Amino acid sequence: MPDTLSIQNIAAYKFAPLQDLRELRTHLLAKCKGWNLKGTILLSPEGINLFIAGEAPGIESLLAELRSLPGLADLTPKYSETDHQPFRRMLVRLKKEIITFGVEGINPALRTSPKLQAKELKQWLDEGRPVTLLDTRNDYEVKLGTFKNALPIGIDTFKQFPDAVRKLPEGMKDQPVVMFCTGGIRCEKAGPFMEREGFKHILQLDGGILKYFEECGADHYDGECFVFDQRVGVDPALQETESTQCFQCQTPLSEEDQQDTRYVVNESCPYCFKEPADKMQENIARRQEAIAKLTSPLPGSAPYENLRPFNIPAVCDGMPLAEALARLVVPVSLEAWIAACESGRVLNADHEPVSPTQVVYGGQRYLHVLGEITEPDVNADIKILHEDEAIIVLNKPAPLPVHPGGRFNRNTLRHILHEVYRPQKPRQAHRLDANTSGVMVYARTKHFAGKLQPQFTAGEVGKFYLVRVQGHPEQDAFACDAPIGNESGTMGTREVDDAHGRQSRTEFKVLRRDDDGTALLEARPLTGRTNQIRLHLAHLGWPVLGDQAYLSGIQRGDTQTHEPEDAPLCLHSSRIQFVHPLTRERVEFTAPAPAWAE
Repeated sequence: MPDTLSIQNIAAYKFAPLQDLRELRTHLLAKCKGWNLKGTILLSPEGINLFIAGEAPGIESLLAELRSLPGLADLTPKYSETDHQPFRRMLVRLKKEIITFGVEGINPALRTSPKLQAKELKQWLDEGRPVTLLDTRNDYEVKLGTFKNALPIGIDTFKQFPDAVRKLPEGMKDQPVVMFCTGGIRCEKAGPFMEREGFKHILQLDGGILKYFEECGADHYDGECFVFDQRVGVDPALQETESTQCFQCQTPLSEEDQQDTRYVVNESCPYCFKEPADKMQENIARRQEAIAKLTSPLPGSAPYENLRPFNIPAVCDGMPLAEALARLVVPVSLEAWIAACESGRVLNADHEPVSPTQVVYGGQRYLHVLGEITEPDVNADIKILHEDEAIIVLNKPAPLPVHPGGRFNRNTLRHILHEVYRPQKPRQAHRLDANTSGVMVYARTKHFAGKLQPQFTAGEVGKFYLVRVQGHPEQDAFACDAPIGNESGTMGTREVDDAHGRQSRTEFKVLRRDDDGTALLEARPLTGRTNQIRLHLAHLGWPVLGDQAYLSGIQRGDTQTHEPEDAPLCLHSSRIQFVHPLTRERVEFTAPAPAWAE
């Protein structure tokens, strides 16, 4: 073929027994790189399949090299030309089959269906001879073009071909069928299989569509032909077309497709575009699957060595390590930290034991080896309600601690979300107690956290809770302004402190008074103090049903975090309103009410 352009493209295959494939792979790869060729050569025990591009001398050198191999002497390529290199690199791969079919007993090296030459097919079509043209290619290839009145087999991959054949009309088995594909290789296996299935008059187009284009042009063909390189499509003159391929779904796209508003380079096309709501639901489904996998079993259910991290603050610059740790962890004495260091239970960032007298500097990180632990069980039935590039909104189950502390490290919402959203580390915008369920908001990045968290600090967020209390409040609407102290008790509980407490306000509305002596309320905390709703209701004499810590008045229980089998704390974050950090619109999210609130 004349070398009218700088780059020749060849496509060729041959079914023939090949041996010593690893050595052949190494040899051919070195030769092709030396000839400055790019593309792909597939080698298997059943033969060779290749798509290669380069300057004419290199192409001819490769063909001479291949034809010198046993069984490949008559290897015949199909040529086309471009003014650029359509491949990015040179690959030689070893495969079980050069065209994946997965059907035993089909050996094109021994037998194929009879071949019909391109010019003879054209003559048949010119004469109007009755024949079924069967397109054996994948649907996405057929989309760019096919023979007029051809029957697509209707598959996404060639491995689906056998099942598709079995669905063809029974009457086709007695009709003449001419099957075709891009270059002919698929028909080499498809033909014998169809004969095995009872089709009596099977012919295959020799050389496929590309050979037909070469010899007959566009007659009886609509569109272009999909090719497996950067050209995507060639026209009947074997020239590259303006078609491209979707980055996401790999569907070939015509010029008309590329004008569609749903086509966004590297993002979507008319065939894979999804409305934002649909896309979000797909993302959420994947997250839910990842959460289920991570929490079955719970990540803290197996014993593991627990390492507690410490970041040295600037105020500890120049201190001995043991003294700095004693300052950071007030309940643990200096002597205890000295003993921990001397026993090798304090490590540096490289996990090496350190001396208690080592001088430390602000920003350094040390680890305290707490020993092997197994964490208590939690309820990990986390439900994602909304997700976009800025925020995550979820329905937190209970009991589930939000952040590590005490007996919990891996069995926490923070750990689970960090694992599921890795490498991102979602940042919580507000707090919920371990025993409180309901809607909770996270920022996806530090940037969005900087726009979201200040709204909570400034009291600009609307927070609404459902709460069931013991007793029937007399008023339908009431409030509590009891100030809450900063000091925490032994279980982390807080107390009303009229003298030194921080200003606090919670507004309540009675939704229902029930015959069992309980009432369902809506609570709206206007400030964000620790345990605020629970403490205010206990202070008023209407403790939250199921609360094991804040009993009526000033009475306190002996348990802060529930076990999964315990009766639930009847406190649920039901609604939240805030300004979306990306759209700057005020939004509201709602978590379904739990059974105790229905």
